[in-house]
Amino acid sequence: MDWMILPFKRYAEFSGRSRRMEYWMFALLNVIVVTVLMFVIFGAGGAAGLMAPGASGELGAGFGALFGGVGLLMLLYAAIVLVPSIAVTVRRLHDRDKSGWWYLGAIIGGMIPVVGFLVSIAFLVLMALPGTPGPNRFGPDPKGVGEAETFA
Repeated sequence: MDWMILPFKRYAEFSGRSRRMEYWMFALLNVIVVTVLMFVIFGAGGAAGLMAPGASGELGAGFGALFGGVGLLMLLYAAIVLVPSIAVTVRRLHDRDKSGWWYLGAIIGGMIPVVGFLVSIAFLVLMALPGTPGPNRFGPDPKGVGEAETFA
C-alpha cells in the first residue's frame, strides 16, 4: 500500500529516480479508483441520465452521468493525480537513464493515428524494463544497490 501512495508524497518531485514498483503500483491504484468511479457513474448516474427531460436511451444516460455530480468527482480525481502521474513517470524515465522530455515526445507521438499505437506500446515496454543498475546521471539507484558487481 505504501508504494501506491508514495507518488502523492513526492507529488512535485521531478528529479531523482523511481523504481518499477512505485510506478506500477501507482498505476494500479489509478486503475482501481477509476474503475470504481466508472461503476458509480454508470450505475447511479446512468439512471439519472435516463430520467433527464428529453433524454433518449444510452446517449441521455452517458450525458447525464458525465455531467452529473459523479462525473465531476472523476474530473476532480484526474486533476488530483495529474502532477503526481507526470512526476512519477519522469522519475521512472530517469531510472532508465532517459530524460523526462521523452514523456512529452510520447504524448505528442501518441496523438498521431496508427503511429500513436506503436508509440504507446514502446512507452509501455520502456516503463516495464528494469532501471539502470547503480547510480546514473539522475541520482543513486532507488533499489539501494551500489556499484557492486552481480557475479563477482
